[in-house]
Amino acid sequence: MAANFSRRQFLLYSSATLSTSLLLKACSNNSQTTGDSGGFKIAIALPGIITDKAWNQSGYEGVQLAKQRLGAETAYVEQVPQADQTEALSDFARRGYNLMIAHGGQFDAAIQQIAPKFPKTFFVGVNGAVSGTNIASLRIDHLQASYLCGIIGASMTKSSQLAYIAGQEFEATQQELRGFELGAKSIKPNIKISSTFTGDWNDVAKAKEATVAIISSGADVIYQWLDNASPAVLQTASEKGIYAFGNTLDQLEIAPKAVLTSAVKRLDLAIAFLAELAKQNQIKGQIYTIGLEKPEILNLGKFGTMVPKPIQEKALNTIQEIVSKKTTFDKCQEGGKNTRCVNKVGA
Repeated sequence: MAANFSRRQFLLYSSATLSTSLLLKACSNNSQTTGDSGGFKIAIALPGIITDKAWNQSGYEGVQLAKQRLGAETAYVEQVPQADQTEALSDFARRGYNLMIAHGGQFDAAIQQIAPKFPKTFFVGVNGAVSGTNIASLRIDHLQASYLCGIIGASMTKSSQLAYIAGQEFEATQQELRGFELGAKSIKPNIKISSTFTGDWNDVAKAKEATVAIISSGADVIYQWLDNASPAVLQTASEKGIYAFGNTLDQLEIAPKAVLTSAVKRLDLAIAFLAELAKQNQIKGQIYTIGLEKPEILNLGKFGTMVPKPIQEKALNTIQEIVSKKTTFDKCQEGGKNTRCVNKVGA
């Protein structure tokens, strides 16, 4: 069975006494039989919609890939607001799902609250920073990819002003911003990088408004990490004649005149990998971090035609330096805060 619990159905559930019957009805009305699941059930809770061509779609596709590979029974709920996270996770755990995927670092607090109550369910926070007996986090090393984009952005800017825009500020977005800064400053030490957090990954109007404000301030290269709102940033950049970066999926085709390249994160493959570990009872309560050493999961997308070959080659050579450990990003302190700094072996 593959079930879709719409946000409206879920909100009815979370506010009603007869919640179980309502949700089971939703399950029966929106399900598809997938054959013998071997008793293994996977669910995913998503902050946005599964057709955003970005973060949420990649998470949904990961569960679908796990269903194909493992024959698992799957379900999802999309557009889960922060206030409903604990109930969304609890619901699937109550109904015996073996693996509960919370697709976003904003679910961390809910996972920590719920997981101890359901020891038979293993919880995975994608982009999370938590671990425990039945808790793991799946992390893409966003800093590595954004470092490459920082190099490209600093090489392409004319104003020496770059900008980062994301939906929320938490550890993963902080890491991505840090990588973008480190990469840019490796090319131009005095370059300026501003950051904006819209408070909403999917609000197109907010994304466009923030992009226009960023451009008005003088930035001519934008690194964005949004979900359904990401095309608004890329298309606005194209309209205003500046450059931008795609994120999660290869987004060059959305705005080919603006997109320099994309930080491609194949979360579908990463999620399917952890699902396989879970089915084999080999998943551990730890943080799994995947970087450029697995190019099928983390890599750069296609380059825009405006990116000169020497800049492309610089970025690709830097990937090899990171994979071979000639360039590392080690824990350090800067300005009294814990962060990561670049370390070049032999430099």
